[in-house]
Amino acid sequence: MTIEWRYTTRQELSVLSLAGYLGADATDRFNGAVGWALARGTGPVILDLTRLLGWSAGGQIAVAQAARRLAERGRRLELAAIPADGSLVPDATCPPVPVHCDLAHALAAHGARGTVRQWTTDEWPAEQSPKAHART
Repeated sequence: MTIEWRYTTRQELSVLSLAGYLGADATDRFNGAVGWALARGTGPVILDLTRLLGWSAGGQIAVAQAARRLAERGRRLELAAIPADGSLVPDATCPPVPVHCDLAHALAAHGARGTVRQWTTDEWPAEQSPKAHART
């Protein structure tokens, strides 16, 4: 099983939403999504885990590495809706990673308004809004 992702830019922040299971077989795809976020947005990246079914230790390590990668570019990673099966335990080299109980609270903490642009993988779960497909 792998992950699907949706990337949404908003004013002064971005949201990277994951669906599926973030295990060892999905880390390359996750790293590609983080690269997509780095290339197309500014400000903090909120990693929305609302649709994530779970994550392995390797998946958690990939998230911590993403936090470091974003920090190198002057951006911060924040988490929303951590899976019930564990929490991120970063090591001493990881920058602080704020955690929000859900996406709504994360967006409210930033006063985020409006979607500017959105991309998804082809198998992202159907929603009411139109989407632009990303090649992954």
